[in-house]
Amino acid sequence: MKKLIEKIKESYNELVYKVSWPTKAELSNSAVVVMFASLLIALLIFGIDFGFEKVMQFFYSKVF
Repeated sequence: MKKLIEKIKESYNELVYKVSWPTKAELSNSAVVVMFASLLIALLIFGIDFGFEKVMQFFYSKVF
């Protein structure tokens, strides 16, 4: 039980004194970057899916 309490105290001290937390500006900048990256990836996947759909429609219209 003592080891568990000591581990919790060490974890708390590390979170409070050793971890460098981002500022609000850094956090908001990172959120904007993630949002735009997600949007770009979604658009890329949409484009690939749309292109694949058109290729399959062309293929099936010629075969059947």
